[in-house]
Amino acid sequence: MNSQTSPATDRAADVVIVGAGIVGLAHAAHAVANGLSVTIVERDHRAVGASVRNFGHCCITAQSGELYELAQTSRKYWLDFAGQAGFQALECGAVVLARSEAELAVLRELSARREPGQVELLSPAETRARLGGVPSGTDTDDDGGAPAASWPGLVGGAFLRDDLRVDPRTTVAALAGWLARQPGVELHWNTAALGFEEGPDATTVRTARGTFRGKRVFVCVGHDVDYLFPELAEEHRIERCALQMSRAARPAGLEIGPAVLTATSMLRYPAFTEMPAAAALREEVTTTRPGLLDIGANVMFTQRPDGSLILGDSHHYHRTAEPFLDEGITSTLNQEISAVTGTSLDIIERWQGVYASSEVAPLLVREVQAGVTVVSVTSGVGMTLSFGLAHKNISRLS
Repeated sequence: MNSQTSPATDRAADVVIVGAGIVGLAHAAHAVANGLSVTIVERDHRAVGASVRNFGHCCITAQSGELYELAQTSRKYWLDFAGQAGFQALECGAVVLARSEAELAVLRELSARREPGQVELLSPAETRARLGGVPSGTDTDDDGGAPAASWPGLVGGAFLRDDLRVDPRTTVAALAGWLARQPGVELHWNTAALGFEEGPDATTVRTARGTFRGKRVFVCVGHDVDYLFPELAEEHRIERCALQMSRAARPAGLEIGPAVLTATSMLRYPAFTEMPAAAALREEVTTTRPGLLDIGANVMFTQRPDGSLILGDSHHYHRTAEPFLDEGITSTLNQEISAVTGTSLDIIERWQGVYASSEVAPLLVREVQAGVTVVSVTSGVGMTLSFGLAHKNISRLS
């Protein structure tokens, strides 16, 4: 059925999804694939939260433990649903830059622990080759790679084979549009959920536009769990992680397929931080670039289809996110990216991202009452885990 915004009366569905970000839509997609009828309610007119404010990087390789298994499952279904819904999920991997021996040591250790080819160690020339085109008109360096003025100071790198890249500005909208066209699906925008009432055979979801009934309800509202279930949010100690990000116009001649990660990325993602060499890397960054650690930096970037670069990001944690952007933080991030790339940046957009964060656990999956399950990724990798987590939850219904 077509997406709707008109007031709803009492409706029944196998599954009701509250929240049309990537986690909610992934649950809806898996429900459809299992032949279930689905009603989706979303308080905004379109997705405007964490699902569209990110890098579009599915960071598969850098997860560990349960999250790694979920990420690999998610990868499979990202590719499957991209084919069905008509959006791109590019198997272009990610490149981690190493600009010191301490950085390279972490990559060596991770490569040794993973299956052959998953974390491919690269020479400086091979790293530049993976990064594609570079600004023209400069001399090549001694090792025969790209111009020395671009990607300066490399001592090596690693290619993360399994990572995916999507366009965050268009992917969620494409998935929502496809879902709205599927038989048995209703998508109600501008419809805020207000509460949930248990019934004999279904749960009633009260919204600002009427009521809906579902045999199972999944509440996928990201960091806004506290709006509907404040006690659960307090128990799980959910905070809002605020990020500063920006977008640069396409640098002349620069074509980058993979996501690009740097030293600070290796201090945030678990597969890297679990390596013995990570302690020495943290000490090095603390000594040489303490300002990056002060802002919780993960210096990385991706390139959108129009050639512009998504740049970021910083991390600050609050129960309620501060709305004001600190230009000094953005400058610190973008100066580091300019130093890494050897390229000047023409900034054309700035924004704040917000996602759910918790020190209790990286995931929140809790049945809060019979038939109602709250699902939130509380570790900043919702794009990465969305389809894997949804597959796990929907599979339990059969």
